[in-house]
Amino acid sequence: MNIKTFHRKKIVVVFAVCALAMTGLIGRLGYLMLEKSEYYSQKAQSLHERERDIKAARGKILDCNGKVLADNRTVCTISVIHSQIEEPERVIEVLAAELGISEEKIRKSVEKNSSIERIKTNVDKETGDRIREYDLAGVKVDEDYKRYYPYGSLASKVLGFTGSDNQGIVGLEVQYEEILKGTDGQILTMTDARGVELPDEGEGRKEPIPGKNLVLSIDVNLQEYAEQAAYRALEQKQADSVSVILMRPKTGEILAMVNVPEFDLNDPFTISGSTDGMMEQEILDARNQMWRNGCINDTYEPGSTFKIITASAALEEGVVTTADTFQCPGFKIVDDRRIRCHKTTGHGTETFVQGVMNSCNPVFIEVGLRLGVDNFYKYFEQFGLLEKTGIDLPGEAATIMHKKENMGQVELATVSFGQSFQITPIQLAATVSSLINGGHRVTPHFGVEIREDDGTLLGTFSYGEGRQIVSAEVSETMRMILEKVVSEGGGKKAYIEGYHIGGKTATSETLPRSANQYISSFLGFAPAEDPQVLGLCIINHPQGVYYGGTICAPVMRDIFENILPYLGIEEEETQNDSGL
Repeated sequence: MNIKTFHRKKIVVVFAVCALAMTGLIGRLGYLMLEKSEYYSQKAQSLHERERDIKAARGKILDCNGKVLADNRTVCTISVIHSQIEEPERVIEVLAAELGISEEKIRKSVEKNSSIERIKTNVDKETGDRIREYDLAGVKVDEDYKRYYPYGSLASKVLGFTGSDNQGIVGLEVQYEEILKGTDGQILTMTDARGVELPDEGEGRKEPIPGKNLVLSIDVNLQEYAEQAAYRALEQKQADSVSVILMRPKTGEILAMVNVPEFDLNDPFTISGSTDGMMEQEILDARNQMWRNGCINDTYEPGSTFKIITASAALEEGVVTTADTFQCPGFKIVDDRRIRCHKTTGHGTETFVQGVMNSCNPVFIEVGLRLGVDNFYKYFEQFGLLEKTGIDLPGEAATIMHKKENMGQVELATVSFGQSFQITPIQLAATVSSLINGGHRVTPHFGVEIREDDGTLLGTFSYGEGRQIVSAEVSETMRMILEKVVSEGGGKKAYIEGYHIGGKTATSETLPRSANQYISSFLGFAPAEDPQVLGLCIINHPQGVYYGGTICAPVMRDIFENILPYLGIEEEETQNDSGL
């Protein structure tokens, strides 16, 4: 009796467990069918869908006149789908012949059991069209875009370039990636359980959204002429490199930025010269050096062009006037250091204005000492020299300056005439622009507008009016002094008949001093009374004569002679001796 009761209880327990299990399964099935039906329907759908991207056309980059600096060319991406291939040997034969790829390599992709295998990207459209005409099952030819630069190497270190995925790598291409890139589309095809496309289902398409066009302040005509002048100087002086910046001092708009030698934007990975024997890291380093924009990525000792900044600070602080006189015996002793003037016999007695015209180091040492360390640092900060300019290019370098607590009288003296510290060329150009434009700090920039391909304006970039860094009176005085530097002083080789040009020359010795390597430069602007354009020319390591006033001033004169009429800056009429 007990045994029967025991078995009966076991049966009831088993039945109850089974009933509970069935109830749980029914509940779970109901939940999946009712609550999760949409989710699993989408999962099932995705198993039968195959996606292929449709690349979006990248936005164009245009100069200020609408000329296209960066465009797109239609190319093709060739892929194979293993499950759809009907004639594998034929596919291998055709693709190897058309694409110039070994049959062995293509065979690996054809025989690989995957959803899709990409064979080659950036195939020219003519080749893609020929492959499409073979009508090979399992071979997909999708149209894509490749970046194309109509002007080749023009402004290469400013524009930058894109990689194989059409994303920006350096320069403006990466700086404005979000504006230029667009949104990719998709092609959706339905397949059966074996992955074979269902012909009756057709294709679903999600159309790509092209990127927006970027309008720059660069003027192709000015950029071309500045590059030509820079290349002539590079060849004549057998220099390492030549840089030229042209900008509007009132707004900060950059009209041209040259760093020669430039590189071919349509073939940016090819290094000029032989790479035989170079290690992989050496090749990478050589490419990075080739792509560097010296105007913003590199710092240098500005030399005497920095005297513009010292003079402005001294005039603003009131420690010097234009009528103050100085004595130059050819040197000045500071602490235990004898710091010489470039004119070793000395300039004798001279006014402050004459000291600027003569680029006299002893005058500026005295002016710097009058300012003192605290005031010098105050103006260094006030002028924006301790900050980056904020230019719309990646990789801007910062000023390299003595710490205030480590700056003694000797350091103050050398900084006053532009040595023992380093800034970027764009920092010098932006700061001097701010000092001569009435005293407002400007942000140097390239980006001006965003437009649709049909020309519709979508937006403009705003950089705001910068803070007042010197008074309008000091700014006017500096323009007057710098005009005398060109008309009567060390910048005479930049003089142009009929124009009032302001400017300053510089020659600085690179480290180590024992190497006897120099950087020559000239900074000029016109017209002196109301500056519309500022130019900076820098020649790195020239051979032979290396004085900035001798080799850089003529380069800027040559550029100004050609671009001033183009910019609508009229030559002033001069009267002849008879007064007619």
